[in-house]
Amino acid sequence: MIRFLFFVLSLLALVSCQLENAWNTAETPPPSRLVALQEKGEENFTTVQASDEEPEQSPSSAITPEPDIPAPPSHEAWDALLRQYVSATGKVNYKGLLADKAKLQAYLDELAANPVRDSWSRDEKLAYWINAYNAFTVKLILGHYPIPSIMKIHDGKPWDVKWIQLGDKAYSLNNIENDIIRPRFKESRIHFAVNCAARSCPPLLNRAWTAGNLNVLLEQQTQSFINNPAFNQIGPKTVEISKIFEWYATDFGNIVEYLNKYAKTRIQKGAKVSYKEYDWGLNE
Repeated sequence: MIRFLFFVLSLLALVSCQLENAWNTAETPPPSRLVALQEKGEENFTTVQASDEEPEQSPSSAITPEPDIPAPPSHEAWDALLRQYVSATGKVNYKGLLADKAKLQAYLDELAANPVRDSWSRDEKLAYWINAYNAFTVKLILGHYPIPSIMKIHDGKPWDVKWIQLGDKAYSLNNIENDIIRPRFKESRIHFAVNCAARSCPPLLNRAWTAGNLNVLLEQQTQSFINNPAFNQIGPKTVEISKIFEWYATDFGNIVEYLNKYAKTRIQKGAKVSYKEYDWGLNE
């Protein structure tokens, strides 16, 4: 009997031990097991864990909007005024412009609010400065009209007064031409683009300058001016030319060679060069 009871107790102990082992194997494997599973490519467990959290974004992955780069102002309003009030030969209808001076002022305000930016192309910058010079010169004349000559303004020195506000800077006409356009762009043809409102000045173009038309019109204006007998008289052995070529001689270099690039009459080397008197009468 005692032996039988001992046998039953041993049997129960054995069954209890097997049940405990089975329970332990059903529990979550220890960290070392997870490492082993990952090394075998069994990543189900860790993948489930990671999906419960939002992935972190590194600072470099954040999208930063690019700042707006101001574009050059439109010159369409100035172009419309020039087409309407300036003839093909450069004669300006100042009386008509007086009636439309509000449109001119609106364009000048646009230039003032949009000064030249480093991001603009070279041609965009140069077109801006030529248009600014010409448009503010017209405004200067309108502010004193009727007058016989621009030389009647500011004691004969209208180019030296700083009254042109562009952005946060004030400029004179001389600042624009001689401190900005000439040294920065080194473009001799601009002398046939900027207009000083005088009869002997290269005619005011009846179009606004833009980056798109700049080079074509510079070439056109230069050739037209040099071959116009009202401004220059060119022969093979003698030439009588505009004072502009004397005043800005450093921009043109050898004057005979320069003229021969555009003149319809071939000028001989060593030809006699003289300069015409300048007519400061108003270009109307």
